Amino acid sequence: MKIDVCFSPALYPVYHDPDSIVVVVDVFRATTTMATAFQNGVRTIRPVATIEEAQDYKAQGWLVGAERNVKRCDFADFGNSPFDYTSEKVSGQDIIFTTTNGTKSITIARNAYRVVTGAFVNLQAVVDYCLIHNRNVVVLCSGWQDKINIEDTTFGGALVDLLIRTNLYQTGSDAAAIALDMWKRHQNDLLSYMEQTDHMQRLKVNHLEDAVPYCLTLNSVSYVPELEIKDNILILH
Repeated sequence: MKIDVCFSPALYPVYHDPDSIVVVVDVFRATTTMATAFQNGVRTIRPVATIEEAQDYKAQGWLVGAERNVKRCDFADFGNSPFDYTSEKVSGQDIIFTTTNGTKSITIARNAYRVVTGAFVNLQAVVDYCLIHNRNVVVLCSGWQDKINIEDTTFGGALVDLLIRTNLYQTGSDAAAIALDMWKRHQNDLLSYMEQTDHMQRLKVNHLEDAVPYCLTLNSVSYVPELEIKDNILILH
């Protein structure tokens, strides 16, 4: 089997394979936040691509997490920080969720064999999921507004590393090899490596960098959010 890394949603048509598992990643912060919400007892998360969809759901009485350009939207109950989704607030709840990059990636990958979300916090759980399903894997990096970013690509390299160590997977292209090299070079000090990233600077400017160390913590979450489609509605459970 093969594992590949798609650096940006804009490139996804080149990588799409209806028989593959797609692991959508948005380390800072959407997929970290979603994994944490499930760890804290959320029942379902419905990702939507646009603010307008989220506002419509809010008008119907749903709980909504919404973020654009790292900031929480003024109509939303939650932003895009994993610290917003405490067990006291989300346990047993169904939540609508929209972010600048991550929820868009989930939407475009919807026709794959399986779509799950991954982050450093649930890395090993994602590995285990891929091995259970025994399929080719594509890591879809959400990036930033269709541009490549370091944090998502590095996560892709970590997943490549762990899967090829099983001797059941091999790299699918140069992209996977590039991501693997990034991970191997920096896995022992991810925080220092991420200090240079564009998104870290956005978070700092908006005083939202408090979640970064958590986002880079390995295997603190045992859940893998998986996409289901019912009546054309996207639902993570």
